[in-house]
Amino acid sequence: MARLSEEEITRGLGSLEGWRREGDTIEKDFEQGDFQGSVDFVNRLAPVADEMNHHPDLSVTWSTVKVSITTHSEGGLTANDFELARKLGSLG
Repeated sequence: MARLSEEEITRGLGSLEGWRREGDTIEKDFEQGDFQGSVDFVNRLAPVADEMNHHPDLSVTWSTVKVSITTHSEGGLTANDFELARKLGSLG
């Protein structure tokens, strides 16, 4: 899958609520209320990522899960990253 242009990335971010760009990734913090909520969110997220065979980097704190998405094999952002972000947004 090809890397997206700057214009495509900007357009993609405009269609996603709460996501931001950090270099070659898109990121979002998902507030879950407490540690168990964070763990439960990761458990809901995992099957979605597995189904796409596209796995984000995760950082779990007590009540927040930070999700970072990029396509490592392409060295940047692709359409798959934005598709995964849209799917994860519905889990919020």
